[in-house]
Amino acid sequence: MSRRRVLTVAVCGLLAVGAAVAAFRYVPGSRAAAPKAVPAVPVTVAPVVTKSVPVRLYAIGNVEPSTTVALKARVDGQIVSVAFKEGDQVKQGATLFEIDRRPFEALLRQAQANLAKDKALLDHANQQEKRYKELLDQKFISPDGYEQVRTNAETAAATVGADEAAIETVRLSLDYCTIRSPITGYAGKIMIQQGNLVKANDTSPLVVLNQIVPVFVEFSVPEQRLPDVRRYQADGELQVSAALVDSSHAAATGTLSFIDNTTDVATGTIKLKAEFRNVDTALWPGQFVNVVLTLTQQKDAVVAPSRAIQNGPNGQYAFVVRPDQSVELRPVKVARTEGDDAVVASGLTSGEQVVTTGQLRLAPGIKVAPGDAGAQHA
Repeated sequence: MSRRRVLTVAVCGLLAVGAAVAAFRYVPGSRAAAPKAVPAVPVTVAPVVTKSVPVRLYAIGNVEPSTTVALKARVDGQIVSVAFKEGDQVKQGATLFEIDRRPFEALLRQAQANLAKDKALLDHANQQEKRYKELLDQKFISPDGYEQVRTNAETAAATVGADEAAIETVRLSLDYCTIRSPITGYAGKIMIQQGNLVKANDTSPLVVLNQIVPVFVEFSVPEQRLPDVRRYQADGELQVSAALVDSSHAAATGTLSFIDNTTDVATGTIKLKAEFRNVDTALWPGQFVNVVLTLTQQKDAVVAPSRAIQNGPNGQYAFVVRPDQSVELRPVKVARTEGDDAVVASGLTSGEQVVTTGQLRLAPGIKVAPGDAGAQHA
């Protein structure tokens, strides 16, 4: 075979290979001609629904006793006994302190003796007044002589009345020697122990009692919400719940009982107070609690999961899944949030599907694959 013939065959072979490659690269419908497909982004979705949502106010409250009594002695004397311990629950009418009664018992006997003496003088004055009245009728004495005797009788009667009042006063003092609980509650620290002398209405109380069944919770809300509170309270009792901070104990339920008559100009808030039955004494005076005041129920509210609402440079938005599984970036306006729900004022309609996790990998028009796998890409 000649050299020219070999070169010719080689050139023809190269041309054939090039043509085949070109044909393979540009033939329509071939595997190489198809663009590379973008995989769907795994996300989780949730529906937009219409339901009834409570309208609530949230605040931090402080537990207060329904009644606080600072016990003080009403007579001077020495404390001879203390019938309770600090922190005890005391019943209404239970004896708490005893003050030495002997000085008042002696005063009572003295007052009773004075009464007996003055009663005898009154009897004698009455008899004299009777005799002098007869003598006056017979004109044996002058009217001035009779008036003197009658005055003595009235003076004796007044003295007897004063003696009887003195006896009642001493008996009251004897009653005050026994100090009883005016309420059912819990005792605090005993300020004056047995053996000490006390004075009537001294500055320091003997003990402070707190009634916590029922109990009050005081909290404040912005003054702008006062019209809503008053409007809904006019329709009926407003429910209030109080839960201890960082506690697994169930929240207590009570009712709004008090609205202050003025707002705090320093904070722009107004104080409210709720009453709780507190039969289990779960709420204790001085504790801080999370307070939820329920004003009303908003019916037919458009609700989406709060996780679906994102914040962008132009405001809030959500990714809405279209029927073709692509997503649309939809501006939304949220009226308020309630737990895990966002009450939507505009931008979403009931029945639409919104993305709740996986938004960071999305852009308008991107295809998505709804499912639990999206939680891994949140």
